Amino acid sequence: MALPAIGLLGLFILYPFLDVLRFSTWEWSGLSEPKGVGLENYRKILTDAAFWASLRTTLYFMAMALPGFVLLSVLLALALDGQRYERPVKALLFLPGLVTLGGATLSWYTLFAPEYGALAALLPIPRWDQEVFWALVLVVLFTLWRHVGYGVLVVSARLKAIPKTLLEAAAVDGASAAQAFRYITLPLLRPAITFLLVIGTVLALQSYSAVFLLTRGGPFGGTRVLGYYLYETGFENFRLGYAAAVTVIVLILTLSFAYAQARLLRERE
Repeated sequence: MALPAIGLLGLFILYPFLDVLRFSTWEWSGLSEPKGVGLENYRKILTDAAFWASLRTTLYFMAMALPGFVLLSVLLALALDGQRYERPVKALLFLPGLVTLGGATLSWYTLFAPEYGALAALLPIPRWDQEVFWALVLVVLFTLWRHVGYGVLVVSARLKAIPKTLLEAAAVDGASAAQAFRYITLPLLRPAITFLLVIGTVLALQSYSAVFLLTRGGPFGGTRVLGYYLYETGFENFRLGYAAAVTVIVLILTLSFAYAQARLLRERE
């Protein structure tokens, strides 16, 4: 029974990855004959100012989006737990993730365009099309809007698995609600929080779609995250071999961050 699963894993994950590794050793536009250059693409990455700028932007984006994603997921799940309106509110929170990405970004652009957006007549909308900080904020808010519903479901599922008898016993022993949360609920939520940190890190380091559809890396390259830099390199500048090397670097960074976070939280338990 395991052989078909291993075969599918190799076909759809391992083989494409090995192909990307092979492409990363080429100088190739996708149209010309590929030319083997060994590790030259990786050496160029080390001195590529555009790559390091996009990595820095990605880390800024992750520092803004990841804490908000985890914190909102936990707080909303705690606030909704046991309420009679819990299910409909969770459904509403999860709904943005089901909307097609193109339709969602078009709606946000129509609402938040600084000059002619639907909200511009009612609220002072920052010029995110001209200021890097506000453009990054827009992408972060859009990302949270789409994904926080999933985080709430993950935390809520873990909350439901906590035995009520533990909380009742703590209350009988005189523990306050804050103490019960700190010493019982929070430690038992750590697996869910670890999972959200890993998933959030992967989403942040591989973010591309929201930037592509909302800001196109602008203004002035201020939202050019690694995913968008990868797209520009491979499909606008036609440096597919170099883009493959960037893909390998992004994968290594993603696995390293995710492993470090999971290891750190596991050691604290």
